[in-house]
Amino acid sequence: MPTGAYRGRFAPSPTGLLHAGSLVAALASWLDARSRGGHWLVRIEDVDTPRCVPGTDAAILAQLAALGLVPDEPPVWQSTRSALYAHALARLLAQGHAYACACTRADILQALAARGAARERHAELVYPGTCRDGLHGKPARALRLRTDGAVHVEWQDRRLGAQQQDVTRAVGDFVLKRADGLWAYQLAVVVDDAAQGITHVVRGADLADNTPRQIHLQRVLGLATPSYLHTPLVPGADGEKLSKHNGARPVDTSDPLRVLKAAALVLGLHAYGEDVRTWLADATQKWGAGWHDVGSIAKPRDLSP
Repeated sequence: MPTGAYRGRFAPSPTGLLHAGSLVAALASWLDARSRGGHWLVRIEDVDTPRCVPGTDAAILAQLAALGLVPDEPPVWQSTRSALYAHALARLLAQGHAYACACTRADILQALAARGAARERHAELVYPGTCRDGLHGKPARALRLRTDGAVHVEWQDRRLGAQQQDVTRAVGDFVLKRADGLWAYQLAVVVDDAAQGITHVVRGADLADNTPRQIHLQRVLGLATPSYLHTPLVPGADGEKLSKHNGARPVDTSDPLRVLKAAALVLGLHAYGEDVRTWLADATQKWGAGWHDVGSIAKPRDLSP
């Protein structure tokens, strides 16, 4: 049983089964925890209930177990943790860090167009701050976190290196609770990481852009900031991040060793073993020794906090 202070996690959304891309993040987070004698947790991020597929959470846990990736504590489901999110939001509102917003997506697009601000493909829809000073008689919809002023966040990613973002310009005031009443990902993940004592976050590079928002929210709430490592992405046939929307197939765990080896190659890790147990032991030792080159970009020393 792990004894170290390290606490990592893998946090899949049950919108589909694990595929080759999500497995890379799962394996990397497991290896990072194991190589440091730490705890590895699984959190089912199911706050976006309309997108969740019934039964997928159990199927994901079964996939992980078949690959030898078993959490050290019982998994938790975000859908059961609303009280924690509500408490954090109440604090933010009471302290003036959050406010109600009446804007629809169309309102935001119209406001940005009026300013001559063009939105690039895949870029954030930067909130223009319309409701910062009040709702102007309109009904409240979402709740947002203030970024007015100059919220500039710098952090060190263990693979990507030095990172920075002007959150105010790149994102604007971001949503904490959605217009449909659901909790936003940013609030839920920050509250859960703190509540579970997460010290190290290892996840896919597609989530790197969320990190500055989460660090800003951690600071406002007075929470510790974990160490971050964002792993390489597996591209789909269209060149975009592999996902169920562009043909990602669920991981076939009938040959677990083959699947693990394929995920390890994305991480630049070559391990050996005749079965899952011995292969994972060798992979853990090599990860901890720094004998790998994540995504052919990082040097071994970049994988230490």
